[in-house]
Amino acid sequence: MTEQSGPTALIRYAQQAERAGFDFEVSSDHFFPWLDEMGHSPNAWVTLGAVAQATESVGLMTYVTCPTFRYHPTVVAQQAATLQIISGNRFTLGLGSGESLNEHIVGPWPGANVRQDKLVEAVHIIRELFDGGPVSRHSQYFDVDSARLWDLPDTRVPIGIAVSGQQSCELFSPLADVMVGIDPEPELAEYWDGARDGSSRKVAQLPVSWDSDADAAKQRAHRLFRWSAGGWKVNAELPGPDAFDSASASVTPDDVAESVPCGSDVGAIVEAAKKFFDAGYTDLALVQVGDDAQESFFGAAESEILPELRKL
Repeated sequence: MTEQSGPTALIRYAQQAERAGFDFEVSSDHFFPWLDEMGHSPNAWVTLGAVAQATESVGLMTYVTCPTFRYHPTVVAQQAATLQIISGNRFTLGLGSGESLNEHIVGPWPGANVRQDKLVEAVHIIRELFDGGPVSRHSQYFDVDSARLWDLPDTRVPIGIAVSGQQSCELFSPLADVMVGIDPEPELAEYWDGARDGSSRKVAQLPVSWDSDADAAKQRAHRLFRWSAGGWKVNAELPGPDAFDSASASVTPDDVAESVPCGSDVGAIVEAAKKFFDAGYTDLALVQVGDDAQESFFGAAESEILPELRKL
């Protein structure tokens, strides 16, 4: 999470994760942290460029970038193509319709239907630029004048799109190569596959608060991850860390622990992960909650967690 670690630490963690045996690494793309306590929000694309040079084989992915407010879709396409080249074709462009937290800085935050319509238009522009361009269009949300990517990778950048229900699955599945989700709901995979010719890669994430002291793990998860309790529809609308702090004021450590495995019980992580794989996901990103516990988490991941997860 770019929201809980500075850029140099993130690069170091990316190297450690590769050495620990992870197959792929995802990066959030934020302008603000969810909560003041998290304390960071470096530029994801600059950091990913450095990670691409600091690692050798691990897959990389934005989880996720919004190409419709802070970024123009032409800029996202150029960034993605360049990152694919310097990473040696290891990059997947994960896209989403955004959160007010990060996008309100450049203008008013519209309703969900407008955000989805803008994302559809943005994805079409990005795909056309990946085709080689040139691209020109004057449409409802974006103007593009004779745009072209001069440096295209040998392997086309796969596009993933975040979805949350039937409408978004049916809207975005025909435009994407990868489904991105946050909930272990089998219906999402069914909607997604039903809107395309066959199945595809499906990526989710699972927050984990690893610590030999289970209570310390629970308290850390509450301090840094209580923002997630409101659910996606709420999280997309709140404008800043203070709003998330207020919205989560009544959330308890036990509330957070219901969705975040806390402590050193590998079995609890496996049980939580199995729900995603049973729901049709093919890839699962583990998000360690707390910068101060990353080192112990990597040790446990290599020796205990990843071997057990691979048995699934």
